[in-house]
Amino acid sequence: MNIDLKQFANLQKASKDSFFEQKKLLKQVMLGKTVLCSQCQQALTLYTPEQGELTGIRCAKGCTDIALDFA
Repeated sequence: MNIDLKQFANLQKASKDSFFEQKKLLKQVMLGKTVLCSQCQQALTLYTPEQGELTGIRCAKGCTDIALDFA
């Protein structure tokens, strides 16, 4: 299967944009700002190791669920 360079460039750009959007979202939540889930519009919450085994950022419904490793 061959992919042309334009398709590959578009895929790279979409991946890069997605990475930076997630990075921005993580920063905002970790700074204590209210960030809403793009699906259900509920506030995202940061879960740290002190709060249990499942660490990360998620909404109450689970639409957004970003797992994080804390070192």
